[in-house]
Amino acid sequence: MKPQYLFLLSLIISCQKPKPVSQIQTKNSISENKTEVAIASAEKFIKTDTIQISNGEENASGNYILTNLLDQKADKDSIVTVKYRLDFYENKEKKASSKVTIEGWQKGSEWGASYGLATATNKGTSFIQISFGYPACGYNQNNYLYHLKNKDLQLVYQWDSMTDSGWGSWVEFATPNEKDSETFYCKRVAFEPEDGDDDMGKVSYSDSIVFRLSGNKWKSQLLSAKDKSYFEKKMPFNEFHNIK
Repeated sequence: MKPQYLFLLSLIISCQKPKPVSQIQTKNSISENKTEVAIASAEKFIKTDTIQISNGEENASGNYILTNLLDQKADKDSIVTVKYRLDFYENKEKKASSKVTIEGWQKGSEWGASYGLATATNKGTSFIQISFGYPACGYNQNNYLYHLKNKDLQLVYQWDSMTDSGWGSWVEFATPNEKDSETFYCKRVAFEPEDGDDDMGKVSYSDSIVFRLSGNKWKSQLLSAKDKSYFEKKMPFNEFHNIK
């Protein structure tokens, strides 16, 4: 069974009642979540937590991220916006920082971080994926892909995701091999119930993107029409998740 299916199966076990994606508020774009890569001067923190960076089943020794809450405000509709500074450490030495602003914060939201692009982990990779959101099915997650090499930090891509009982929308990365290369790809995958049938669904792909290394910076190019499906297929729920 492929690794990405193992992740989805764990969500199926933890959630009991499937819910169509259309019934859950998600965002196709997270342009309102602003991110800034910068080394910040002395700032006051409301709260600081530590994210251990996962290397598969183990955490990378001495490599972690400090999440420093800078600001937290609610608007008239009780929508909470939070601002964080992320400090990246390698071998217990601070390398770089990045600021993120996230709208729609939920109490109990958690951070997570892992190395690599695809589900296969690579201990030599310079890519770090970070997630933030309430750890339950049906809640929107904010995701960030960073590239850190020496003290050069770049936010390469950011996206939202949601899964609920095996349905949902997320992003999949594809790379020629497990080692860092100068080109990789990603696409958005959505799997929704077909006509209210929990045993039959429709998978669709959209927003195909290629990333290329230019000098020491990553540049992206959209290969398909933005926010429009370029592939759709009906298939049974068990077949999509490789359940026998």
